[in-house]
Amino acid sequence: MILEMKVPSPGESITEVEIAQWLVTDGDFVEKDQTIAEVDSDKATLELPAEQSGIITLKADEGDSVSVGQVVCLIDTDGKNLNNLSSKISEVKKESTLNEKSTISNSQISNYASGSPSPAAKKILDEKGILPESINGTGRNSRITKDDALRAKPSMGSLPDNKKRDNSRKKLSLLRRKVAERLVSVKNETAMLTTFNEVDMDPIFSIRSKYKEEFKAKHEVGLGFMSFFTKAVVRALSLFPDVNSMIDGDYQINNDFYDISVAVSGPKGLMVPVLRNAEKMSFRGIETEIKRLAIRARDGEITVDEMTGGTFTISNGGVFGSMLSTPILNPPQSAILGMHNIVDRPMAVNGKVLIRPIMYIALSYDHRIIDGRESVGFLVAVKEALENPKNFLMDDNIKKALEF
Repeated sequence: MILEMKVPSPGESITEVEIAQWLVTDGDFVEKDQTIAEVDSDKATLELPAEQSGIITLKADEGDSVSVGQVVCLIDTDGKNLNNLSSKISEVKKESTLNEKSTISNSQISNYASGSPSPAAKKILDEKGILPESINGTGRNSRITKDDALRAKPSMGSLPDNKKRDNSRKKLSLLRRKVAERLVSVKNETAMLTTFNEVDMDPIFSIRSKYKEEFKAKHEVGLGFMSFFTKAVVRALSLFPDVNSMIDGDYQINNDFYDISVAVSGPKGLMVPVLRNAEKMSFRGIETEIKRLAIRARDGEITVDEMTGGTFTISNGGVFGSMLSTPILNPPQSAILGMHNIVDRPMAVNGKVLIRPIMYIALSYDHRIIDGRESVGFLVAVKEALENPKNFLMDDNIKKALEF
């Protein structure tokens, strides 16, 4: 029987996807539920599993845009799996080859070493663009030493063929093209500004240092910074609701819930899964959900629904070493908080200069509906909560907040 496999709908409003990569070739035998392709929508990369076992015939090429419901391959369910026979033949050939293989003689080893550079010398010669063949080695068996490489002078025409300048060209994925389109539209269609502040992370360091082992042992998840930041953001949004709103034509939409988008790195680029109703979540709940979503993003299993509908975004560039940045809005949201790396800096504390772990934070916002008072006030509220988490985020009871 010939089974027609059609493109399933990845979610509402998506009518077209792109074949990002075929994981099988024409004529392969595929097993039921085996992933045969990756397809890109404008929101995520999804896996396409085989609906039945059989011999596959591809009906679309990589890079093709296909409509939802379009046939992209055929599966002959009567086809036989010849892989087992092929594997046995391969094993027999491999065993035969191993039996016939001879060992390298001492003279061959000597010939190989003669005139060849040491690893350190090779690195230096590569950086200089000098061919090893043009150097007379002074080491044993004429081996080129590090000193030989350091003394070597590049000459015209010494650049080897594999060092020629070159470039490559590849088509951007549908997801990357859509991200690029949205980023340009954000810059062109919003009045985006960024305000900055700094946070003394010492109080959070102290809490994590004292309780992180107990927290992990009890809840099977680490006590990271994201739970503190998420709770601080939710509190600040409740104090400055315009930052949690969106603009729609001539109207402003205010949300009385807090769905926090958290930027995480995935195999196809940045993903922004959403923590639903973050105002109702505990420290344990936030850390558990972030871990779950991060794993799904890493494994390419994140769904469109899990990345849709956020009201505010937190982006942590600090994990990559960023000191300071102006994060770009995640439309249709009106604001985004950027976290950065934590660096020990001299700070004036009660008239004394002390070394404290400091993080710079940044709030980018749409000035069309968020004024300076709200943006600055919001960032100050985040700062005060992070610098006094026991009072502002834990109701003055750390153990109860951490569910001990």
